[in-house]
Amino acid sequence: MLNRRAFLLSSTTALLTGAAVARPRLVAAKQQSVRGASAPIEIVDDEWGTPHIRAASIPDAFFGQGYVVARDRLFQIDLSHRREMGRLAEAFGARFARHDANARLFHYRGDIDAELRRVPADVLACAQAYVAGINARIDEVIADPALLPLEYRILQIVPIRWDLRDLVRAREASSGNVDDEIRRARLAALGLLDLDAIVAPLRPAWSMKVPDGLDAAAVSAADLGVLNIDGLPWAELTGQDPAAASAERANAGSNAWTVSPSRTATGRPILANDPHLGIGGFSPRHIAHLTAPGLDLIGGGAPGLPGIMQGHTDRFAFGRTNFHIDQGDLFVLELDPADPERYRHDGGWKRFNKVEEAIAVKDGAPVAATLRYSVQGPVLSWNPEKRRATALATIAMQPGGDGAFAMIAINLARDWEGLRKAFALHPSPTNFHYADVDGNTGWQVIGFVPVRKRGDGLLPVPGDGRYDWTGMRKFEALPSAYNPAKGWFASANQNNLPADWPRDRIPAFSFRDPYRYDRIAEVLASQPRHSLADSVALQHDTLSTPARQFLALLPAAPSAAARPAADMLRGWNARIDRDSGAAALFEAVWREAGRRMLAAIVPARAKGLINTIAPSILLDALAKPDTRLGPDPVAARDAMLDAALAAGWTAIREKLGPDPAAWRYGTLHQVRLRHPLSAIPAIARAFPAIEGEGSGGDGYTVMARWLGSGPGWQVGGGASYLQVIDVGAWDNSLMLILPGQSIDPRSPHYRDQYRNWASGRMQPMPFSRAAVDARAASRTTLRPA
Repeated sequence: MLNRRAFLLSSTTALLTGAAVARPRLVAAKQQSVRGASAPIEIVDDEWGTPHIRAASIPDAFFGQGYVVARDRLFQIDLSHRREMGRLAEAFGARFARHDANARLFHYRGDIDAELRRVPADVLACAQAYVAGINARIDEVIADPALLPLEYRILQIVPIRWDLRDLVRAREASSGNVDDEIRRARLAALGLLDLDAIVAPLRPAWSMKVPDGLDAAAVSAADLGVLNIDGLPWAELTGQDPAAASAERANAGSNAWTVSPSRTATGRPILANDPHLGIGGFSPRHIAHLTAPGLDLIGGGAPGLPGIMQGHTDRFAFGRTNFHIDQGDLFVLELDPADPERYRHDGGWKRFNKVEEAIAVKDGAPVAATLRYSVQGPVLSWNPEKRRATALATIAMQPGGDGAFAMIAINLARDWEGLRKAFALHPSPTNFHYADVDGNTGWQVIGFVPVRKRGDGLLPVPGDGRYDWTGMRKFEALPSAYNPAKGWFASANQNNLPADWPRDRIPAFSFRDPYRYDRIAEVLASQPRHSLADSVALQHDTLSTPARQFLALLPAAPSAAARPAADMLRGWNARIDRDSGAAALFEAVWREAGRRMLAAIVPARAKGLINTIAPSILLDALAKPDTRLGPDPVAARDAMLDAALAAGWTAIREKLGPDPAAWRYGTLHQVRLRHPLSAIPAIARAFPAIEGEGSGGDGYTVMARWLGSGPGWQVGGGASYLQVIDVGAWDNSLMLILPGQSIDPRSPHYRDQYRNWASGRMQPMPFSRAAVDARAASRTTLRPA
């Protein structure tokens, strides 16, 4: 069997040493007249479809980014923009009116001009230019319908224009952890609040209690109101599985590590980052290189959001992973029996702020929608019969909470001190990684933390004023490190609060199991001279800590039905490799063990609330069986393991055939990408699924390619963008994007990186003018109209 690590090292070495790569034919330069640019802008597209934008001013560089994002991803950003602005019904019909109303419920209702005044003038100019660049491309495709992406012809719609104010207006319509709050309240009503640890053990450890004044027995899923995913018509059209969105929320995260010059083979810092998001539809990153006097910037950005999220400038490299801040609380409101448009607050009755919206509908009359807001935030549910309503307080809905300008500010910074000024515009919870050409490395947690009058955010709270928010803490109140003595640091969504962090300042209790971090730390600590190839290998590391721990629990004398599985696993290296049959068997046995443990330890009245088990809880329950398993816990545990082994063996035989030597995990763990509207037959025909490759990894390996929701084995998410940065020797850096830069099947970059991604083969990240020109495939000059 091919040694995966050796393959990764050899393939990376070939790229680093300049192995021969076929060069595409350079096509003739093109000229394009555009509105909104202040001077000519040159776009050099390299052989992987990365646009290198060369502008005479920094705002024009961001104009170029908006233009190329719309060129490569117009339907993706247009569809997302329609959703955020609540304008789906005008394209797709009346059944989307309710979704549009929900989106508009999360529009900012404060002073947009005041929000814009918060933004530094240079940042605002770049955002305005980015929007103008998108609109310039929209003008082109409307003027020449032959340029329209295929979706528009099939759906008979046209893209909508963008406005800078929309970046402030649209806020995140997300439940955050509110569904966790509701689950806990319902368990508390059953007297079983401690069982919540089976699903989501609190990190740091904490004792929960029901907030004073909350009637836990009255809490139900109906309190989510408009955020109940099953009620939205979007999945009805697209074929999206609501459980897939839940699986992404449970697994989305990232890995990042930064290694100081004292511990690298290059004598320069190395920064690696691979953000984990859902996989199956459009790629969530688009790569671009922005160059202008005072700016030289490359990396992966979120389509439709100005700036680069992970990458490097000519001065420093940067990456990010999700930190955890509880930024949302559910408030339960008591309605006035005499007037349900009022709710109890601060000892009296307060009237809802109501907004009336008219939602345009394709081929129909506008639909009227009434939106309500309490002092805490948008009203999710309103039930006069029960004299009950719920409202959601979120950081995103607060003044300064949109974050649309944060990446520009970060991109314009020149050093660590400049970044610390930019962080003040960044509300979302993030571990920010930094390494500069002078050899400095830094880590800063950024994001806004709500200040509560009382409570910990773990359960719903009464909305009568006792639990209201009183303000927000910004990044200065969160952990950081600069040039740490050990020479490296890493983040993988684990609890990285310092051990002496004040108990009254804990920002969240939802940090993930530390398996990915522990493996990263194990590898980095053992490498006194870490190399770029080592980082690539670590990003694709498939060693499973849960599997290692599970193998130690295998029964010494399994039954005849379980023996084949036990024997196969006993000789396994605990790596979730795509070519491993034992990895496929382990995943099936692991799934069976989890089902059986849940059946054994969850009382019947709570089974509808507790349907998953955290891996650390499962392993602990297997390693230290207790009375929850009955009067003879050890015997019950042994029987459970035996049954899981036998059932897992049977399941994999049914899936992969009778010959274990032919089993491959990758045969099950397939990487399949479909257009999000592929439930529409004409879309499915025009946009063939990108498929055929299997992958290793799962949700607990550093190569975090988790299983999708439901009974299947398909890849549900992972790192669709990866980067390994050689700080200062920028042309040595490496990156990868799944499946390619374009979402147009007519483009050579629709799926050109799909196979490389599946096999772990990184591509160069050319940065210097000479390196870019050597890889140039086309040139376009945008000239002001």
